[in-house]
Amino acid sequence: MPSKPSSLFITYLKQGIFIDLLLIIALVTLVIGITAPLMTLEKLYFFENQISLITAVEQLYQKKEWILFTVIGLFSLCLPFIKIVSLMAILHIPHQGNGFLDRLLQWIEHWGKWSMLDVFVVALLLVSVKLGALAKVSVHYGVYVFATSVILTMIISFWIDRLAKKRDSQQH
Repeated sequence: MPSKPSSLFITYLKQGIFIDLLLIIALVTLVIGITAPLMTLEKLYFFENQISLITAVEQLYQKKEWILFTVIGLFSLCLPFIKIVSLMAILHIPHQGNGFLDRLLQWIEHWGKWSMLDVFVVALLLVSVKLGALAKVSVHYGVYVFATSVILTMIISFWIDRLAKKRDSQQH
């Protein structure tokens, strides 16, 4: 008689508590990273403009840069939240191998690494290259907080994937 599936959180309680804490930290750093200043643009020594990720996306929308707005909005704003919420669900909802949550975890593990950081870096490079000698760009703490969230989420994703594989190998 097959045993009733339990959540990864219950199966690996000590690690589950630690992963939960890391997920909360990842979510908090994501929110801070999105709203905190990423950089200051100083144009011709007279004008300064502090930019956060959320204001950058708003400016792309206002300037009708639809492709950049969609790509950066989707990959740097929406997907990180979806990934963190999905990891929480995978950790807490009872499931066994080959279910929807396991396929979701595989998808996160495979594609999630590239969903935030590279698009964000490309966006910063675009801004820097477009401005050239016209402006000075100063990087702020928001970049580091956002990068912390990205890296934490990648580590958590890897960790949950390993726990799921360990659980599945023990059940067979």
